[in-house]
Amino acid sequence: MSPLDYSLITIAYLFGSISTAIIVCKIMALPDPRSQGSGNPGATNVLRVGGKKPAAITLFGDFIKGLIPVLIAQYLEVTDPTLALVGVAAFLGHLYPVFFHFKGGKGVATMLGVLFGFSWMVGLATAGTWLFVAKVLKVSSLSALVATLLAPFYVWWFIPSQSLIITTAIMTAILYWRHRSNILNMLNGREDKIADKPE
Repeated sequence: MSPLDYSLITIAYLFGSISTAIIVCKIMALPDPRSQGSGNPGATNVLRVGGKKPAAITLFGDFIKGLIPVLIAQYLEVTDPTLALVGVAAFLGHLYPVFFHFKGGKGVATMLGVLFGFSWMVGLATAGTWLFVAKVLKVSSLSALVATLLAPFYVWWFIPSQSLIITTAIMTAILYWRHRSNILNMLNGREDKIADKPE
């Protein structure tokens, strides 16, 4: 890889490390999402803690953390393996942010941003799957798990790049690991609905 490739990957990780949820809650004088609800600094928990507006801002911020580094890499016409690493770096930055003691969110919105950066068709297919499952079952974590499980197939269908397929599958596996408590809650019938408030 070239120095440019290493720079893009590093910048993607640092950009991903900016925690939108924590910053939005601080600016809007809301409780720290790490200390409320599920304790996850992500849009769903911000929705429970502060309502729709801060949640929407958080969702958008987390999304562009994945999108922008990948679009920049696309613009610079890097190879698919480098593009894949840039996407993973942004995703891991959100999960393990250097600026917040490596304690980040679960990565759904950031992964979606990465997928839109890979291909808008892949992004739309994944987002559409999430919205459909969320509308029917009203469980954010389940929607994310179903959508990201199908994401490697969408990449294979729309942009059959081995590097991007493998990368998407890796992000999906990590996302499932990060959602292990949600999976357990679902199996036990205790997972919160999207609009639920914490007790």
